[in-house]
Amino acid sequence: MNNIFFLQAAIPEDNSGILNIAFLVVIFVIFYFFMIRPQNKKRKELQNMRDSLKKGDSVVTIGGIHGKVVEVKETTIVLSIDANTKIKVDKSSVSMDDTTKLSEENKK
Repeated sequence: MNNIFFLQAAIPEDNSGILNIAFLVVIFVIFYFFMIRPQNKKRKELQNMRDSLKKGDSVVTIGGIHGKVVEVKETTIVLSIDANTKIKVDKSSVSMDDTTKLSEENKK
């Protein structure tokens, strides 16, 4: 009868597991500070701008329509885009107002 013996090499103790975990944590922190945090900040600023819309503000919609706010409701606004033309749009479709547009032009 043949006996087969498996020899196991002694595994030296190293910290490769800890280094891998530390590397993943560092990658997550980098993603958080360079991607997630700025996006959340921009989203909050946009939401505050939409919540503070009032009659007479000039805005631009996501579709590129420029208009002046005539009426503000809970989730919608009415824009005057010409002398006799008014459209009703959702607040979430407003992408910027006068102050946002001016501050973006000054950055250039």
